[in-house]
Amino acid sequence: MNIFNKILVGTLLLVPKPVVRKFANRYIAGDKLEDAVEVSKKLNDKGIMGTIDVLGEDVFSEDDASRAKLSCLSVLEAIDKHKLNANQSVKLTSLGLKIDLDFCLNNLTEILTAAKSYNIFVRIDMEDSSCTDDTIKLFEQSHEKFNNCGIVLQSYLRRSFADTEKLIKIGANFRLCKGIYIEPEEIAFKDKQEIRNSFLRILKLMLENNAYVGIATHDDYLIDGSYRLISELKKSSDQYEFQMLLGVRESLRDKILKDGHRMRVYIPFGTHWYQYSIRRFKENPQMAGYVMKSIFTGGK
Repeated sequence: MNIFNKILVGTLLLVPKPVVRKFANRYIAGDKLEDAVEVSKKLNDKGIMGTIDVLGEDVFSEDDASRAKLSCLSVLEAIDKHKLNANQSVKLTSLGLKIDLDFCLNNLTEILTAAKSYNIFVRIDMEDSSCTDDTIKLFEQSHEKFNNCGIVLQSYLRRSFADTEKLIKIGANFRLCKGIYIEPEEIAFKDKQEIRNSFLRILKLMLENNAYVGIATHDDYLIDGSYRLISELKKSSDQYEFQMLLGVRESLRDKILKDGHRMRVYIPFGTHWYQYSIRRFKENPQMAGYVMKSIFTGGK
């Protein structure tokens, strides 16, 4: 069945968007900021933190990037207004990373300045490998002025251990994930166990050096390995957190929380839901099977 579902993923671009949307709804809060606020409140009521993300990336006009910036500022206002236990995630390509670095940095600085005034943390997401150097560069420049920002590293990239060593020295706050973009073998591990081994090796380095880290995974093997490292290194629950995607493995999410660990859920919203959802389906091929089944059942 897994092989069948993986094959189906390749056909998703042929599936009518309304059908894809039905199943994408488990991964996104909705089209509007109010939807993300409502989801955040419900998660907060369960003792779960949030990180809110305005969907959208690969912006190539300054006007679009400026609009994305304004959307991010609106998220910060909403987090403060509704007293949400949440921070914000941003993708630099939505703020103009591929247009001009200084322009992107100015947009990011405006967001970080507002976030600091609200005492809100901002996580700078990592995108595909063409953005890695520039993302790290802008993070380093921002971190010099703002202590309310962090970065994401991906364990499938061969360079990530060295990037961790460098960023630890400036006191970086990390989110560690496997990574989901398609990358060439020269720069990325392809074997599942190699990616897992890299993840735990990097996590150990982070925890040994007292870096705060968001352990972002739904993989039982990595969660068990993280539990062992946390125990071996005698880490208290305020020195790390686990992170998961909205709508993914909720029973496991609740178990981690019940085990006494902090949990944060990634809460994306916005009209640019399609590209994000396709990536989620590729990461979780079983969902592709549900989508295809719905075509033959009238979406029921």
